[in-house]
Amino acid sequence: MRTVIQRVTRASVSIEGRKKSEIGPGLLVLLGIEDSDDSNDIEWLCKKIVQLRIFNDRDGIMNLSIQETGGSIMVISQFTLHAKTKKGNRPSYIKAARPEVAIPLYNSFINRLSALHGREIATGEFGAMMQVELINDGPVTIIIDTKEKE
Repeated sequence: MRTVIQRVTRASVSIEGRKKSEIGPGLLVLLGIEDSDDSNDIEWLCKKIVQLRIFNDRDGIMNLSIQETGGSIMVISQFTLHAKTKKGNRPSYIKAARPEVAIPLYNSFINRLSALHGREIATGEFGAMMQVELINDGPVTIIIDTKEKE
């Protein structure tokens, strides 16, 4: 699983011109799933997300997690995070999981993240053409890949 996590002051997702979800201060998580992902990736990544200390404390130091701030989380599926661009100019998405594999993992990810965060997770719609709006706070953007645990 590969994620791009953005600290936001607000974010929203619309589908066919209709707003599906929106959040105030919190995290926007773009999630890419590949065929080799499993429940271990979900568990590790969800724990990492809720424990990331990327929110400012009273002294302006990034020392607080989403748990401590009470912020919201939005998850958007994004297979293009697995784009391979080594050859040519047209990206290959061969590593991105097909819907029959990705959808159950996506749903499990959202359920586990919600359980760890103790709040409902805002989402888009898997496979839909979406328009995502956000105000990146900081800006703070973190990339995490479960295959490259650094």
